[in-house]
This record gives sequence, C-alpha cells and structure tokens, in this order.
Amino acid sequence: MAQMMQARTEFAAALMQICNERGIDPEVVIDTIKAAILAAYKKDFPEEAQAAEADESIELTVKIDPDTGATAITKTHAGKTVDITPPGFGRIAAQTAKQVILQRVREAEKDAIISEYQDRIGTMTTGMVLRFDGKNVIFDIGRGQGFMPPEEQIRGEFYKMNQRLAVYILDIRETMRGKTIIVSRTTPQLVVELFKREVPEVNSGAVEIKAIAREAGVRTKISVISTQSGVDPVGSCVGQKGVRVQEVINELNNEKIDIIQYADNPVSFIGAALAPAEKLDIDIDLKQKMATVTVPDDQMSLAIGRGGQNVRLAAKLTGFKIDIVGSAGKTLSVTGQEEYEIDQLELSAKVRQALIDAGIVHFYELYKAMDEARDIAGIGPRSRKNLAKAVEAFRQLTTKPQTVEAT
Repeated sequence: MAQMMQARTEFAAALMQICNERGIDPEVVIDTIKAAILAAYKKDFPEEAQAAEADESIELTVKIDPDTGATAITKTHAGKTVDITPPGFGRIAAQTAKQVILQRVREAEKDAIISEYQDRIGTMTTGMVLRFDGKNVIFDIGRGQGFMPPEEQIRGEFYKMNQRLAVYILDIRETMRGKTIIVSRTTPQLVVELFKREVPEVNSGAVEIKAIAREAGVRTKISVISTQSGVDPVGSCVGQKGVRVQEVINELNNEKIDIIQYADNPVSFIGAALAPAEKLDIDIDLKQKMATVTVPDDQMSLAIGRGGQNVRLAAKLTGFKIDIVGSAGKTLSVTGQEEYEIDQLELSAKVRQALIDAGIVHFYELYKAMDEARDIAGIGPRSRKNLAKAVEAFRQLTTKPQTVEAT
C-alpha cells in the first residue's frame, strides 16, 4: 500500500475558502503546488531527479487529494507506479503548499487591482507619497500603488513622504516589477482634470476646454469656449477674485496658467494666444497652417517670452507654425513641436544631444554655461563658436529694447 502523507484537512478547506474568496481557480493552485513540491523534492533528492532526466521512461509525479490534502510523490517506470515519498516530507509539502497559496493570492490580488486601475486610465486621483525608489516616486493611490518615473515629475518639484498630491493615471506598463500603474504630474490632461474639479461649468460641459499647451512646472495655456448662452468661459475658469484658477495653480506648485477664449478665426485665436503682447499684425496661410506675426519692437520680448516660451506655447495651442518678425527684420520660427527650449536654435543633432546629455535643455542653463565658458562634452571649439553665435542672436531677439526719454 502506497505510503501517503496526510496533510491537515483544515488546510485543504482553507485552500478552497481562499480560492473562493479571491476568485482563484483551485485546480490552478493545486497544479502550482504540485510543481513546487516536485521542485523541492528534486532539490533534496538530486539522484532521483537526474535519473528521471536521463531516462524518459521514468516519470516523477505529485498527487494531491483535493478533498483531504493528502499528498504523495510517485515514480512510474516500465508501467509500474511506486510511492517514493520520503519519511517526514509532509512538513515540507505543507510548507510549500502554503507558500504557493499565499503567492497565488498575492498575484490574484495584484491582477484584480491592475484590472480595476485599467478602467481608471485617463482619470485623476489624489495620491500620497509612500516611498522613493531611486529617482522614481511611489504613491499610495488607494488599493494600488502609482509609479511616477522622472519624466512624469514636474521639473524642480520636490516630493516629501506622506505628501498628498493630485496625479493623473497615465498608463499600465509591463516593467521588471510586472504590470505597473504609471502616474504623471506633467501631462496636460492633469490640468484639464483639475479644472473639471474646480470649475462646475467645465465638469458639466457648459464650458469646454478646446486646446491645451503645457510646459509642466512653468506655464500652461488653455483655450476655452462656452457651449451654453450666457456663460462666460474665461470668467467661469478664473472664478470670483481668481479663486478657481488659483486652486489649480496651487495644486501645480505655482505653475502660471493663461486662460484664453477660443475663436474660430485663426487671426483672433493666435492674437489671443500670444498675449500679453499687443498691436500684432498677423498674416495667415491656412493651407500651410503658418502665421507670420509682425511685432512692434517694444512688444517683441512679450510675444516671444522668456526662452521663447510664450510663442512656443502659442504655437502648440493653435496648431500653427508661427514666424515672429520684428521691425528690424529679426525673425524667430516656432512650430510648437519643439521638445526643449534649445530646439529653437536649430542645432545639429550632435550638438543638441551633447547639450541634453549635459542636462542643458533650457536657455537659462545654456546662457550660464556659455557665460562661464564651461566645457561641454561632445562640443568642440568650432561647434562651440557656432553655438555662441546662435545663443547671442537669440539673446538679441528676446531682449527688450531700452527706451530713453528726451530731456
């Protein structure tokens, strides 16, 4: 009679209860337990394992009674099956089974959480900073944990343990940790969701956000339109004494927000998008989606903005390539597709990559590096000279002209 290891029947009952509660297939768990017990046996008895591997006619099998939990290891060879369960192996089998069940429960719970958050992709939630993993920030977002990589973090924003922040559920990605919930603070959609939260008219659809352009942590431009008569779209978003937009600004760590009324007329729309600059002469090429904007010298720095930010966001918001032309013939072309501020200098791919590798993507960083004559890996004397010319030309373009009063 085959020797059997009698696991506690309570454990088998507990297995069924856990499987029912967690929605796990008992057969899958039992098959996993069998594989784990067999692996443990082969580790403790390598001679039997090697013999089975060398002779294909030898088959080692784990049998588990799903009702009682009784477990046995058998060897089948030449049509004969014998019980080879070692004495005292029951404790190892029970321990292995427990570990497998707990692992399956954890996996099932994680799968359930991932499934829940799969339906919440594209929504905002409030998360609490749980811990840091290198440069990554891990948020407690309820049942799950949100993973925020550096590229989804607002530049210059510092995170503290237990800090509560609004985050946008961006995606679920396969990583080394398995399926991971990715959250973001940089996506423009976070700003949209914040306005939905703070502005009832936006949430109800009475005010529609038509377009948004954002450079996270610095500035955002949004265009809005009313879908109901009598509703002021800009005023609704600003709120009485600016209280509504200020709530959004506070949540985004004092990021500047420009709210612009959308217009079907591209001349009006581009003019509004380039605010605070005024007295603009705008010529539109609808076929090419290009706008040539002639700007008075005293408005040039306002139209372009610090580091070209104002015109860059205006181009992103309107979808037009914008050429800024001054009375002195100075020009700047912006498509709105620029990834970094330095992209406006029309650099070679080699020089651009060298600057990015050095962590120089904003003009103030580039100005500082040039003023300090700092060496930048990958940029030789000739490239540096050409870069200096491009930087100086851009400086002149964005420098507000000095006015002298007559005496």
